Amino acid sequence: MENPGIPEWITMSEIDISLEETETRGRYEARVPGHDETGELTFSRLGPEKVIADHTGVPDSLRGTGVGLALVERLVRDAREKGFRIVPLCPFVRAMSEKHPEWADLFTS
Repeated sequence: MENPGIPEWITMSEIDISLEETETRGRYEARVPGHDETGELTFSRLGPEKVIADHTGVPDSLRGTGVGLALVERLVRDAREKGFRIVPLCPFVRAMSEKHPEWADLFTS
């Protein structure tokens, strides 16, 4: 499915990803210049060393542009930097973890 007015693939540098966190939950939000809708990846914290990636949502207007992958890449980067592991409950996060064997050390059940 084509998205009129949106490039096929948006570069990572064009995607602004912010993180909102509480003690038990978190949400990454992806903004793309020129678009009002945002993508998100939410997680629940099981403790300081483990999070459950429970949902990734990208609006139809941004599907197929790389926004979902950018959200997962940010989660993976934060896991490496902060020392936690990811339980991929979300089917999209699970699929991306299977496509990227170099991330295997960060994923758990």
